[in-house]
Amino acid sequence: MKNICIIGSGSWGCALAIHCAKLGNQVKIWSFSEEEANIINNERKCKFLPMAVMPENIVCTTNIKEAVEGTDIILHVTPSKFFRETLKKYKDYITNQPLVICSKGFEASTLSTLSDVAIQEIPNVKVGVLSGPSHAEEVSIGVPTALVVASKDYDLKYLVQDSFMNENMRIYTSNDMQGVELGGALKNIIAFCLGIAAELNLGDNSFAALISRGLTEIARLGVAMGGDHDTFYGLSGLGDLIVTCLSEHSRNRRAGRCIGRGLTVEQTRKEIGMVIESIDNIEVAYELSKKYNIEMPITHTVYDVLYNNLAPRDAVTKLMTREKKSE
Repeated sequence: MKNICIIGSGSWGCALAIHCAKLGNQVKIWSFSEEEANIINNERKCKFLPMAVMPENIVCTTNIKEAVEGTDIILHVTPSKFFRETLKKYKDYITNQPLVICSKGFEASTLSTLSDVAIQEIPNVKVGVLSGPSHAEEVSIGVPTALVVASKDYDLKYLVQDSFMNENMRIYTSNDMQGVELGGALKNIIAFCLGIAAELNLGDNSFAALISRGLTEIARLGVAMGGDHDTFYGLSGLGDLIVTCLSEHSRNRRAGRCIGRGLTVEQTRKEIGMVIESIDNIEVAYELSKKYNIEMPITHTVYDVLYNNLAPRDAVTKLMTREKKSE
């Protein structure tokens, strides 16, 4: 059994903590919120997962040094926009623990992937990425889930696979850390677009077109940034794209529905009540498409919806009346 540190007490951090604890591991969660820590420690609940119960072998602390020291592995699960600043708070307490990034997104100011940020801050750390179709609401109550862990470090991959895999969680390994990370980050944008489409009462045909053409955009940019093409048709690409696009658990889809019915970005953030990675990363994907000269019409169109006052219904027309193409 392992001593596991989880950085972040949101829904995904708590779901991973529950899974790890049920396997017999000792789990320490770091939270920036005294309120969330008290709920976990005293009520054995997570405020974001009302159906879940936190096992007794989970403790939550607001002391990040206390959370990290003496652990065998660190799972980082904060929103992407807080990744670097949070990492700086505990990097000096890392000895030889591997760092597994469970957040999905980019650093907006530098257009960097989170694994690149980790390597910049801690050059000698062993870094991995855990991704795939995994709604916290389902993982926290033991619904069967398949994930992929990717790393350039052989031992890290098999440590995660051996430590976390059971009858409710199947974990595959991959060498393509870049592809796995990009698939997880970019799919949120397409799910946001599908939420807009759902609010416009478009049909199954429209959803299928959006998912398939969205996957094409993800793969184009992902390959240009160093990912393997096949990775984007696996768990962290197609798998995560399907679950995030089609489930009402998805806050990115729900955020898209808010925009589709005319709410502003700020009104949408307030209604969802949690960090919306898609909104935070649409501008990043837009800039990356220009940097790598990649055609991404869905991404460019939703960018215009958010930042150039393009009406959602007009966005559909814009996409459907583009110049003729071959697939």
